[in-house]
Amino acid sequence: MNGHAILPVVRHTLHDELVERIRDMIIEGQLEPGSRIHEGQLGLALGVSRTPLREALKFVASEGLIDLVPGRGGIVRRLTPRDVRNMLDVLTALETLAGRLACRNATDEEIAGVRDLHDRMMDFYADRQRLEYYKLNQAIHSAIAALSGNDFLAATHASIQSRLKRIRFIGNETPDHWAGAVREHGEMIAALERRDEAALTEVLTRHVEETWTRVRPII
Repeated sequence: MNGHAILPVVRHTLHDELVERIRDMIIEGQLEPGSRIHEGQLGLALGVSRTPLREALKFVASEGLIDLVPGRGGIVRRLTPRDVRNMLDVLTALETLAGRLACRNATDEEIAGVRDLHDRMMDFYADRQRLEYYKLNQAIHSAIAALSGNDFLAATHASIQSRLKRIRFIGNETPDHWAGAVREHGEMIAALERRDEAALTEVLTRHVEETWTRVRPII
C-alpha cells in the first residue's frame, strides 16, 4: 500500500438522504409536533415510494423524533415541558463532565478540529443560514462529548441530543436569542482552547440553562 492511508468510500444512499430530509422537516417545523405523517403525501412530495420512506421513518423513530403507532403510522413526537427540562438536566451533567474530560484528554489537534467547526459555524451565522448553522452547532456539542474519551457518555449524549433537535433549533428563533447562543459558543471554544475546566463547565451549564429559558415559553 506504499504507506499511504486508504480513505473510505463515502456513499450517500437514498436512505441517508431521506433520513436527513425528514429530520430537517421536523427540526424546521414543516412536520409539526403531534402531527400525523401521511406517507402517501410525504412520499409524493419527496419523490420516493413507500418502502424506502417507511425504512427512513423507522430510523427516525429510533432516534426519538417520531412515534410509530400501529394503525396510524408515524406521529411527530411532542415533548412536554417536563420532558424537556428532565433531558436538559441530564444533558448539563453529561456536557460538563465531557468538557472537563476533554480539557484533560484531548490533543491539540482535536481541539483545533473543534475550533474549525466553530469557525465554519460562524460563517453560517454571518450569512444567517440558520439550519446549516444549527447542524454545525450540534456537531460541536457532539465533538466535545467525543473528546471526553468516554464512549458511553458520548452515546448517551447523542441519544438525548437527537430527541432535542427541534427544541434546540427553536431556541434561536429570535435574533437576540441567536446572538446570545453565539456568544456562549465563543466563550466555550476559548475555554476549551485554554483547557480551562472551570470556565468551560460554567459556560456549558449556562448555555443549557439559557436553552431552557429560551424555549420554555414556546413549548
